[in-house]
Amino acid sequence: MLILFWIWWKNLAENKKAKISKKLLRVFGKTNAQYRLIGEGDKVLVALSGGKDSLSLIHLIANMNKHAPFKFEYQAVTISYGMDGEDYGFLEEHCREYNIPYEVYKTNIYDIAQDTMREGSSFCSYFSRMRRGALYTYALENGFNKVALGHHLDDAVESFFMNMLYNGSLRSMPPIYKADRGVHVIRPLIEAREEQLRGFAKDNGFLTIGDESCPAMKIATKMPYNRANTKEWLKELEAKHKNLFTSLKASFKHIDDDTFLDPSRWNRDDLDK
Repeated sequence: MLILFWIWWKNLAENKKAKISKKLLRVFGKTNAQYRLIGEGDKVLVALSGGKDSLSLIHLIANMNKHAPFKFEYQAVTISYGMDGEDYGFLEEHCREYNIPYEVYKTNIYDIAQDTMREGSSFCSYFSRMRRGALYTYALENGFNKVALGHHLDDAVESFFMNMLYNGSLRSMPPIYKADRGVHVIRPLIEAREEQLRGFAKDNGFLTIGDESCPAMKIATKMPYNRANTKEWLKELEAKHKNLFTSLKASFKHIDDDTFLDPSRWNRDDLDK
């Protein structure tokens, strides 16, 4: 009887899949094809924080793994910061339910942060670097050649304006780049809107993790007001210009970099060499 139950449960897990809208599937598929993010023989490590973005990403990659006309491997991993009270049991259960390979990678990032972070300093970039480093380490130790992150179009646009307004540079988030440590970092959701991913999680009734899992909630640090303000500003701007993100996405693909105040990008054939 137990054997029959186990076979039934295993078949159910293998057949269970999340509901994904056709529009989100199209965006994901087009992005992967256009930027050639995942292909034959790749071994992809998916960063799974438990938020709506990473949950959307892992289910889209799992769906792709079943239906793509090529073979690749994938696995989800959650970076544990080493804090008291951390519990990723619901993520383990979620991945088991949907037959998604999953592991928690334990680190001591929290202890390191308490010794190296200055009180009142901004935490976003610090923990992002530490988390990314842990992902690279796990990927290299386990033979993964690509690390997939859940950044979406809203993230890219916010980063662009934050870099321009606060850092004096024109930078955003590329769909793919090669990290210094050799692995390729990919962003298969980079042309999806945040609202689409929020809708995906809601439609499936997924429990998601928010800021409460961030180590900075337990450390005296400066909150990322600049990002929050930029997000709110873009929300107000989009309310007045409904095609704002469509235009911004198009502009990210058509860059006339010789029209800015950077002499190294000009073609000056009028000057003596």
